[in-house]
Amino acid sequence: MASKSFSFAFLLLFFLCTFAAAEPCDNHRFRGGKTFASCIDLPSLNCSLHWNFHSLTQTVDVALRQNSVDQKTRWMSWAINPHSKGMVGSQALVAFQKDDGTMVTYTSPITSYATQLQKGDLSFPVNGVSSILEGNEMIMFATLALPANTTTVNHLWQEGPLVGNVPRMHPCKLVVDKTSSRNQWKVVHGILCTLGWGFLMPVGASIARHGKQWPGTAWFRAHVFSQCSAFLIGLAGGIIGVLLWLGALGARIGGGIHQYIGITLLGLGAIQGIVGYCRPHKEDKKRVYFNIFHCSLGYGTIGLSIANVFLGFHMVHLMIKTWPQVTYIAAISLLGTISLILEGVGCWRRTTKGKLIALLTMMQEDRDGHIIA
Repeated sequence: MASKSFSFAFLLLFFLCTFAAAEPCDNHRFRGGKTFASCIDLPSLNCSLHWNFHSLTQTVDVALRQNSVDQKTRWMSWAINPHSKGMVGSQALVAFQKDDGTMVTYTSPITSYATQLQKGDLSFPVNGVSSILEGNEMIMFATLALPANTTTVNHLWQEGPLVGNVPRMHPCKLVVDKTSSRNQWKVVHGILCTLGWGFLMPVGASIARHGKQWPGTAWFRAHVFSQCSAFLIGLAGGIIGVLLWLGALGARIGGGIHQYIGITLLGLGAIQGIVGYCRPHKEDKKRVYFNIFHCSLGYGTIGLSIANVFLGFHMVHLMIKTWPQVTYIAAISLLGTISLILEGVGCWRRTTKGKLIALLTMMQEDRDGHIIA
């Protein structure tokens, strides 16, 4: 009993500490009601990158934030290099505040290490280029039309001094965000959570719902095995997600509502396991309340799980094609179809069984009447 209490206390402490860990980029509220689905705290220069990806138009809305005590005397820049991870070839956005207090924001292709950040057109369309200064924070906005079939982007960010409203050379230290390793962890996180929460959990619920139609307890053992496997696999994926969120596997990644739903699912899964293990006996009067609670919480967890899988697909649009989403939709649709068929079979069996019992009852009553006569 002591070990169970310790385990529950550990889980509770884990969830509370995770919720308490603040994600700076997620906490920011943009002026004018602008919102971004994803964000990441960059590992240097006090910068955060926010973005929305529109898959139909292959465009991405971005906002780069930098907090510095001397923003009024410095420029900042964010760039994409479509072909390599170096500075040369980068397609940059530049922003700074002029001496008269007005903001300047423009595009600048980087053609050499001796660049003066001159104005020029980029190799892809850019719209909505603007910037604002709020206290010590400069924010730059733009909408980029990404090249066709883009799956991963290499981006750079930098700052430097201003002299007479002209950007000057920054310190000779290039900052490049190397995202391949972190992207691999995101893929592992997605696979584990989709398999555990998004597929095995509904399978286990379907087994419990329809397995009772047949005699024996094999359905119950299959249900427990499926749900325990789903929780353990989903827990592994959730831990990776938390580590990505906290920045333990690279720069911090903000997931917004996706991460909060994921943490909620971890809590709901743990509660379901504890309640299921401590369930009252079948003949106990409290069993009916357990069944209502267990089923309601279970179906609610499944609904949240499926919704969060699709939110996760939306977040990693820059890394994956559409086939994972199509595969998952096909798998969950097949499971739903099988469940509907089994539901129909169950209704037919219950209806047939009821009619058969009624018929046998009538025959018995007729027989008893003849005997009495």
